[in-house]
Amino acid sequence: MEAGQYLAGRLLLAMPGMADRRFDRSVSMMCVHDENGAMGIGIGRTHRKLRFHRILEELDIDPGEAPDCEIHDGGPVERARGFVLHSTDWGGADTVTVQPYCALSASLDVLRAIAQGKGPSRWLIALGYAGWGAGQLENEMRHHGWYVAKGSPDILFETPADARWTTTWHAEGIDPAQLSSVTGQA
Repeated sequence: MEAGQYLAGRLLLAMPGMADRRFDRSVSMMCVHDENGAMGIGIGRTHRKLRFHRILEELDIDPGEAPDCEIHDGGPVERARGFVLHSTDWGGADTVTVQPYCALSASLDVLRAIAQGKGPSRWLIALGYAGWGAGQLENEMRHHGWYVAKGSPDILFETPADARWTTTWHAEGIDPAQLSSVTGQA
C-alpha cells in the first residue's frame, strides 16, 4: 500500500493461517482508514442467538415493520456498541458515507427509522468493531494478515454472512482453496 492510499470502502479479508484466531475467515467493511488508524465492521459472522427484535426491545423501540434479522459480530472492540451499515438512501445527523457502497450509522435514529419502515432500503446490524492504531493495519498487511478486496453492494447486503469470505475471494478471481497459510521472506 502506497502512502495516501486508504482502505475505507473496501473489504478486508483475513488470510488463512492468521495468528489472531478471532479473525479466522473474517470479512470486514472498512469504514475509516487514515493516518490515525482504521476501523472496520465485521460482516462475516453472526451472533448465534441474538436477533434484531431482541435488541429493539432492549432499547424500548417497537419492532414495527422491522424483520427479525440476524446480528453480525462486528469485531472484538466495544462488543455492546451497535452499528448499522446501510444503503446511502437514508442518512441521519451522525451518518458517515463509506464510499462507494454504503453508509454507517450508530444512532438510535436509524433503528427507529428501520422499525417504522422509513429507514434505508438495505442494511445490516453489527455489535462491536475492529480497530487498529496508526500504522498497525499496514504492519499486519505486510506480515500475511490481510487481503484488500473491492467488494460490492451485493456481497455486503445480499450474500449470507457465512458465505461472504468465500464469495469475496471468488469475486476477486481467487480460489480460496488455493491460498497458503504461510508466506516466505526474501
